[in-house]
Amino acid sequence: GEFIVMVGPSGCGKSTLLRMVAGLERVTSGDIWIDRQRVTEMEPKDRGIAMVFQNYNLFKNRTVLENVTQGLTIVRGIAKDEARERAIKALSSVGMDGYEDRYPIQLSGGQQQRVSIARALAIRPDVILLDEPTSALDPELVSDVNDVITKVAQTGVTMILVTHEIRFARNVASRVVFVEKGKILEEGSPEQVIDNPQSPRIREFLSKMMAK
Repeated sequence: GEFIVMVGPSGCGKSTLLRMVAGLERVTSGDIWIDRQRVTEMEPKDRGIAMVFQNYNLFKNRTVLENVTQGLTIVRGIAKDEARERAIKALSSVGMDGYEDRYPIQLSGGQQQRVSIARALAIRPDVILLDEPTSALDPELVSDVNDVITKVAQTGVTMILVTHEIRFARNVASRVVFVEKGKILEEGSPEQVIDNPQSPRIREFLSKMMAK
């Protein structure tokens, strides 16, 4: 049920860590545990995880509905009728009712990212990973997607978000993790890490980010 936000400079390893949790990158040492279960050697589809990427990763030749149902039917073997029902419910929860028959090219970037979030919700994951989900969006669309992310977080699903949006992180996170050169430099509540960081490096980083 936590909303964990990872922040830190570009190239510090935040996205790589998310991809290892999701099973998209091989772990060369150490272990990953989710809800007291070791998942390091599990197949990605068995980890109870969904991932939302920076650039949506939608199939351009599939409709919105097909983009959401395809993983359910092909990867998870769910019957088409149930997959459709799940997809429609997930699309409705992110405000995409009525867009089921449209193609990605007919949608704005913010709408495509909402479809991507719906696709993640439809598999009913234990954990949702979000890798800078607003970085590819025009500035006026960012708040729209952030509102959807906040709404999803309020359902109680565990979320791990990588973002450079410090103000958003401050408002939504239950825990903030600052990553530097592949290591956790500091972690704690937003009040601790963002409002009162102990590390001079974090203070320097935050002052630059908040000035943007």
